[in-house]
Amino acid sequence: MHIPDGFLSPQTFLPLYAVAGAAWAVGLRRVRRRLDEETIPLLAVVTALAFVLHMIALPLPGGATVHATGIGLLAILFGPWTAFLCLSLVFLMQALLFGNGGVTALPLAALAMGLAGSVTAAGLYRLLRPRSETLALFLGAAAAVLVAAALVAVVLGIQPLIAQRADGTPLFFPFGLAITLPAVLLPHLAVAPGEGVLTVLLYRFLTRLRGVTA
Repeated sequence: MHIPDGFLSPQTFLPLYAVAGAAWAVGLRRVRRRLDEETIPLLAVVTALAFVLHMIALPLPGGATVHATGIGLLAILFGPWTAFLCLSLVFLMQALLFGNGGVTALPLAALAMGLAGSVTAAGLYRLLRPRSETLALFLGAAAAVLVAAALVAVVLGIQPLIAQRADGTPLFFPFGLAITLPAVLLPHLAVAPGEGVLTVLLYRFLTRLRGVTA
């Protein structure tokens, strides 16, 4: 879901930057209290892994992309606020260094994937873990991908309604919800199970290797 500059209207990305800025401030205060010398090296490794997963992107019609994310792994291992900040850093570096995603799309990516996706993953994991940890890992990670994709699809799909010329021609992303929802969600329905399996395998490996607890 690397959204280029020019897809989102200023009426969209400016308010999103305000919301994301407030969330980043809250996240920094929360995360500062949780990090310690043992956590930081593993957090750096998992964040780097998420960066690589986001770089392996397959293009979708309309300019968006699909890829594994690492959202669930980060959120379940370190909590949603830490995952939100780490994924925001990933999106910023990809936008500035590699042009994968625009700077104007950064707050949408951060809020949809980094925050909403992470809260979904961590919440489902905590809810389902008493029944089955494996199921909780799988569904948490898979649902995070779908929630993030749905939010991105909705924001893209409402662009023609938000910014248009006097004759009704869209000024930015031209396709409505009838196109963006299936175009974004259907490919991610295929990605979500893979994200779930990948999260289960990596979580098992990392917790056995380092004795990490969520």
